[in-house]
Amino acid sequence: MDLPSLAQQIEQHVRPSTFPVALRMIRPGEDLPEKVKRPHADLGFQIAICQGISMARRYGWSLAMGREDLNCPLTKIAFGFEKAPSFYTEGHLACDMYTGSLEAGRASEASVPRFEAGAYSHLVAAPLARARFEPQVVLVYGNSAQVMTLLVAALFRQGGRLTSSFGGRIDCADIVIETMKTGRPQVILPCYGDRVFAQTEDAEMAFTFPANLAEEVIAGLQGAHGGGVRYPVPRFLRYQGEFPPTYRELDAMFARDGDGNRPANRS
Repeated sequence: MDLPSLAQQIEQHVRPSTFPVALRMIRPGEDLPEKVKRPHADLGFQIAICQGISMARRYGWSLAMGREDLNCPLTKIAFGFEKAPSFYTEGHLACDMYTGSLEAGRASEASVPRFEAGAYSHLVAAPLARARFEPQVVLVYGNSAQVMTLLVAALFRQGGRLTSSFGGRIDCADIVIETMKTGRPQVILPCYGDRVFAQTEDAEMAFTFPANLAEEVIAGLQGAHGGGVRYPVPRFLRYQGEFPPTYRELDAMFARDGDGNRPANRS
């Protein structure tokens, strides 16, 4: 995959304000890519996955995040870095914060996409154009119009509609796990933690697609652009505006007198 060309196509047609991000899950025993930062060892503190993604898209850093690098227990479970204890599955972490009862909390936790415990050891994230690995998922943050542009591109060849689901929390699982498991693009609604810890703005959304659909997305971006669906969205400006009555009165004076002056009163 020519990652710089893919990044260039996204930059040209979508114009995101932060770098598109390449994401890959690493199996136990698999070597990490070269020149990746390890938050715990290299930065001296632990982070949440959404923070690492934000560092990749805002700083241009390449990071590898494993169990020892993370301080968000929810993502440790979702990404299979820890087994889910009953305290989690019973809904205690959602109850009284995101849900009004343990039963509702249990349903919320059960709905979170998850990898099997131990299936992977690390998540790596890097700016798409400079990634030193083959990504499994491509992630782009943008405003709603930019996400719409990517959505149209993803549907350009096959048509139809894209279905995504939202829970308001643990959006890193939607970004990586749901995209990998379904093999389908996803519209991402940034969660509460993404906004608190990763500094995601109120006006931002995100879009993911499996990296093996890159050619299809590029063709869609180019095809939709040629058909007139593009970003920035063109504005239709060929119309005659209306103005207040005093403006129209002045314009009538121009037409009648030529200089906008009222005729002098003559006795």
